[in-house]
Amino acid sequence: MPKHIVLAYSGGLDTSVMIHWLKEHHKAKVTAAILDLGQGKEPLEEARQRAVANGASNFVVLPAKEEFANDFLAPSIRANAMYEGVYPLATAIGRPLIAKKLVEAVDQVGGDAVAHGCTGKGNDQVRIEAGVKALKPGLLCLAPQRSHPMTRVAAVDYAQKNKLQVPQLKRSTYSTDENLWGRSIEGGDTEDPAHPVHEDAYLWTVSPQKAPDKPAELSITFEAGLPVAVDGKRLPLWDLVATVGKLAGAHGVGRIDHVENRLVGIKSREIYEAPAAVTILFAKKALEALTLTKEEMKLKPLLEQKFSENVYDGLWYAPVMAALRAAIDTIQQNVSGTATVQLYKGHVSLLGRTSPLSLFKDNLATYGTKDAFNHQASEGFIEIWSLPTETANAVRKGNRKAAPARPTAKAPANGTKAPIVTVKAKK
Repeated sequence: MPKHIVLAYSGGLDTSVMIHWLKEHHKAKVTAAILDLGQGKEPLEEARQRAVANGASNFVVLPAKEEFANDFLAPSIRANAMYEGVYPLATAIGRPLIAKKLVEAVDQVGGDAVAHGCTGKGNDQVRIEAGVKALKPGLLCLAPQRSHPMTRVAAVDYAQKNKLQVPQLKRSTYSTDENLWGRSIEGGDTEDPAHPVHEDAYLWTVSPQKAPDKPAELSITFEAGLPVAVDGKRLPLWDLVATVGKLAGAHGVGRIDHVENRLVGIKSREIYEAPAAVTILFAKKALEALTLTKEEMKLKPLLEQKFSENVYDGLWYAPVMAALRAAIDTIQQNVSGTATVQLYKGHVSLLGRTSPLSLFKDNLATYGTKDAFNHQASEGFIEIWSLPTETANAVRKGNRKAAPARPTAKAPANGTKAPIVTVKAKK
């Protein structure tokens, strides 16, 4: 049996009740550890008083906003991380850091177990516990909502029976999670994929119908695949993300309604708000198209998909992630420049992009008088490029002979023979 449990404490109903439940069932000390990942929604003093009143022996605040931005969001931004091409992994990318901070708290207070409030059919139980096992093998992980699940009603009844302090319950039936990168909304009418989402589910984004009639323009500057400035003003990453998110959300940008494939094998309708993520990744992809080669552009989506799946599946600390990140970081070294976007009534659109490392060359792309492209070179290219297809089709249509012979060179226009030039090897 554990003697000292560190609980990942959110300050909400479930984890407030869980403090007493853990003490009751395990006869152990409980440290309530609350993490700051940039969400800023729970007054810390209120959370501390509630945790102590419900039986916590210790209350620790684990500041992690900058670490979250620099060590977890940054790789995800470079990877354009979007699970199933839709979800920017806000909640998912926070879980490996929560695991890391729980392990640090265990070492700090002398604990011998960790606990969390994840359910038995969610993804987060896997993400947190896989992270803990990777960072501190053998450490006991407890999940009361998996071993002894409580509904919201049952949790309220348990709190009343044991005279526990819980946050003032709102009429909303939604369960939410948020950090600097985004916000997830579950429960209530959102569980039915056919049901429209009510406006009261949203907090970070205004309704596109009620967004300003005048669009906003926003320029984001990137260096080596990371955003470093907004409208020319350099900001630390956590501050930049918050700044972009506030402006984009005010214009209704960043609402996501997705039926996704959970790690545990079920489909689930998920509602997200991610105004900063949607805007920043849209701008960066436009810049990538300007600065990456064709082959890099073909390879990167494959790396992005694997990176995103690993994050979603709780494999942040798996050895393969080092290889993925190294490959992505190498490709991103040339993704520098500025993309300007327009935010308008729920949509983000591109206005322009510039880069000192741009591979777009006007004298090659133009059809005007400055055209420097060698048009005649295309004839030979087409001849060789088409040869495998031409040969295969000829053979399969019954022509077993080789392709018809073609002249190796055209005679000069004056009818004289082309000169033969012999190149002597150097001694």
